[in-house]
Amino acid sequence: MDSLHDKVAVITGAGRGIGRSHALLFAAEGAAVVVNDLGGANDGSGVDTGPAQEVVDEIVAAGGRAVANTDNVATWDGARNLVDQAVSEFGKLDVVVNNAGILRDSFVAGISEDEWDSVIAVHLKGHAAVLHHAAAYWKNQSKSGQPVRASVINTASASGTFLPNPGQANYGAAKAGIAALTQVAAAELGRYGVRVNAIAPVARTRLTLATPGMGAMFAAEVPEGQFDMFAPENISPLVAYLAGDECSISGTVFAVQGGSISKVTPMQLGETIETDGPWELDDLHKRLTNWS
Repeated sequence: MDSLHDKVAVITGAGRGIGRSHALLFAAEGAAVVVNDLGGANDGSGVDTGPAQEVVDEIVAAGGRAVANTDNVATWDGARNLVDQAVSEFGKLDVVVNNAGILRDSFVAGISEDEWDSVIAVHLKGHAAVLHHAAAYWKNQSKSGQPVRASVINTASASGTFLPNPGQANYGAAKAGIAALTQVAAAELGRYGVRVNAIAPVARTRLTLATPGMGAMFAAEVPEGQFDMFAPENISPLVAYLAGDECSISGTVFAVQGGSISKVTPMQLGETIETDGPWELDDLHKRLTNWS
């Protein structure tokens, strides 16, 4: 397969972890990469240009093409700057990989407004903002008669889609929103030649290592020569495939970890009860008791 050769990709949160792995693989497969990373801490605080530039330096040293971007994708202007940079630096945009994220875990009863807003902003708004500006670019390309073969890969999570994690109401809600955004965007953008999918990855990153109840599992040492099922590098091949022209899939969420890829089935109607007249409370109690 040579589907990423001469593609131009924007990858957010690409200074570390899974995003870094995406950027390195895309570049190795011939894509020009805009490596976006604000360089903040796990909770989103602070700014550091180092992580994004280090990944760029690694790509360039290996003979690839890449530029760094440290715009905040949780803002409309930051997302616009990111998309504009890709086009100005490399002449076009073919792929968006939305990966940037933070954690500010808290239980529902104790969560602060800032803890809620900041996580929703980086994850859900950050995805939507970059998607919006990229979609506007591709729409204009299509309307002007230029062929578009573009792809978006969003990053959802098991938390919020099929495995609710206590303490992550903000994160889970954002990730569930991203899964829904993916399906809506796929339905809207297909007419312009754009496919939209999402992954729900499980891998060892600084965020998962900091997640209560999960850190010990991810931190466990892997014996030399044994397959490391939690390595971030296990996630990126699926993303590269979804980005390529050989792939025709759109509107799908994939759970991926180690050597396993699963199609995530979205919320569906299950068992149903019906009535020929108005609902009665006693009847509902009798018929719904076993659903709990």
